[in-house]
Amino acid sequence: MNIGTDVRPDIRLSLPSKGRLAEDAARFLAACGLDIKKPNPRQYAACIPALPELTVLFQRPGDIVVSVRDGSVDFGITGMDIVAERRGRNGEVLALHDALNFGHCRLALAAPEAWEETLTMADLAAYAGSLDRPLRVATKFPRLTGEFLERHGIPFKLIHAEGTLEVAPAIGYADVICDLVSSGQTLRDNRLRPLDDGVLIRSQAALIANREALQARPEVLNVARKLLEYVEAYLRAQDRLSIVANMRGDSPEAIARSMFTQKTLGGLQGPTISRVLVRDENPNWYAVHIVVRRDQLFEAVAELRAIGGSGVVVSPVAYIFEEEPARCRAMMEEVGR
Repeated sequence: MNIGTDVRPDIRLSLPSKGRLAEDAARFLAACGLDIKKPNPRQYAACIPALPELTVLFQRPGDIVVSVRDGSVDFGITGMDIVAERRGRNGEVLALHDALNFGHCRLALAAPEAWEETLTMADLAAYAGSLDRPLRVATKFPRLTGEFLERHGIPFKLIHAEGTLEVAPAIGYADVICDLVSSGQTLRDNRLRPLDDGVLIRSQAALIANREALQARPEVLNVARKLLEYVEAYLRAQDRLSIVANMRGDSPEAIARSMFTQKTLGGLQGPTISRVLVRDENPNWYAVHIVVRRDQLFEAVAELRAIGGSGVVVSPVAYIFEEEPARCRAMMEEVGR
């Protein structure tokens, strides 16, 4: 599709149609404030009330990349592994955000456990060199697998398969496999072992877009900014907590100076300090508010207590909106804006 001469009136986001990735994508968008409304569960179209200009479609993960690449869809959420495999070489597919923090897996080479001396890529290259034929590799990722094997100087023949790959070495139509691995349990169940240095890519869900649509249609670029705003605000807040505490002090400035002597009490830009209206005649009570990393919670509470803090209240943070998300700036640079 040529965006410049065949412009669609709608703006489209494609999501996985079924499976774990589909469920996780729906939950993720809902957590970002982008709930999906699907009037008819049998339909392959839906909407997002928070972004009424956006039409939501549902496809297989691999088809999402192809649709974004050819311009029939403007945005997609799918695994970065399949994006790397099918995005093409001309830059049509732009990864707006490559780390949505779900759908984690890795694409890895795995050999039979019986090959006790084949633990690394160097071992695999030595084994392949001992054969009188190319190493047979079953995979659903021919481009990534081929490039990886070529870099390691291994003669190979790719065996393309759409079904379960783990049985291929046992059946005998492949020597090793290159497949997605999450926990590794399926490999162990089939007596396969990933090579120590055989990881091609570590993947998670990604938000992708058609580069030409972003460049040619201002309304698509505007939706991209909104999507990134929601996504970045949610992800940035996930490892943060909000802390409010009461403190005595001569002034907000004096309290701030005391807080700045501590390791974890700096907040995002600094603490927010406001006067507390108390019943007694002591006017020197203030409320301080900071945002801290979740893994620093107990250290922050201890530091607040050490400088006179009390009544510490801790709450989760839903969103943190920056002045301009870094990924928005990166997108604008990519599309020449």
